[in-house]
Amino acid sequence: MIQQANFNGLLDGVEFLIAVGSILGLLGLLIGIIFLVFGGSRMRKHMIGVIIFSLILITLCGGVDTGLKYFHIYR
Repeated sequence: MIQQANFNGLLDGVEFLIAVGSILGLLGLLIGIIFLVFGGSRMRKHMIGVIIFSLILITLCGGVDTGLKYFHIYR
C-alpha cells in the first residue's frame, strides 16, 4: 500500500514536470519569435537557438495542450 502511494506521487511529479516543460516551451517559442522579429542581428542568432530548443521541448513534453490543460489556462 505504501509503495503504491509512493508510485502515485512519483507519477504526479512526472506529470507536473511534463506540464511545466510544455509551458516553458510555449513561452520560449513566443519570446523567441518576438525577439526574432524585433531584435538586432546578434539577438536573432540567439533567438533561433531558443526557438529550436523550445520546439524540441514542446515535442518531448507532448505538445502545448499538455501544459495548458494541466494548469487550466483555458477552458
